[in-house]
Amino acid sequence: MGTWPSALLPRIAAIVTLGVLTTATLTWAAEKKLTAPKPVQVSPVATQAAVIVVPDVRGQAYVFAKGILEDNGFAWRVSGGAGGYAANTVAGQSPAPGTHVVDTGAPLVGLTLKRNGRYAEKGTPDNVSPYPATEVRLAGAVAKTAAAAPAAKPAPAAAPKPAKPTAVAHAKPQRRTPDFAVPGAPKEPVKEMPLPQRARLLGVWLSSHRTRTAANVRYWLYQNAWIVTGAKFGWWHGAQALTVLVDVDRRAQSLWGIGARSQSSASAALAEVKARAK
Repeated sequence: MGTWPSALLPRIAAIVTLGVLTTATLTWAAEKKLTAPKPVQVSPVATQAAVIVVPDVRGQAYVFAKGILEDNGFAWRVSGGAGGYAANTVAGQSPAPGTHVVDTGAPLVGLTLKRNGRYAEKGTPDNVSPYPATEVRLAGAVAKTAAAAPAAKPAPAAAPKPAKPTAVAHAKPQRRTPDFAVPGAPKEPVKEMPLPQRARLLGVWLSSHRTRTAANVRYWLYQNAWIVTGAKFGWWHGAQALTVLVDVDRRAQSLWGIGARSQSSASAALAEVKARAK
């Protein structure tokens, strides 16, 4: 094999060097094109929290107002008027009905109650929701702030709310005759499931919610309060519902390590209801 003339060696070396540099540059560019992430444009409006509407609970018995607020994702506190007894009536609320607020977890609604003179107020009034309230943020103010901001970081994911007991078709009795009469007590709402079914479904719900979370505990506490209060009002088959509830509360103690107080309250109510139903 012949040798290259010495005059050509510098040119050959330059060509080889240029080829190597070109190849390296193209390889780097290709890798850069494949691996560089594309910029993500985040819309401030898309990252806003959900908006919920304050329900109208004026004129409702306090026990029903609490249920409406809980079902719509709100916490509550009695801020004036009469105490938080189940049969007292809601005379005013703040924020006003129809107000659009950001779902901050459990926005607080203040209630002013009017005393029901026909119903004897016994025990300690229940003036606050069984779970902590969160701040009230008007949806309009948040929307203006988001529109003015050039960009917004994604909001942290909200804690999942507990699933509510699945409604099961049931044969409603043509007439739910009260177990006993309580002067001034509100009548059992026909649109609500009977107390025994509510207690049984709470047991089914507990079986699928074995982890103790704040959301699960507050839902369980509310259902306890509804069943116990309804039974004390003399609603249909209250003793049967309380018997089931005592067992559900016992299971909650086993699963969550809490529930002794609720079980004690349900047991005391059961004894009272049985005595009054005779």
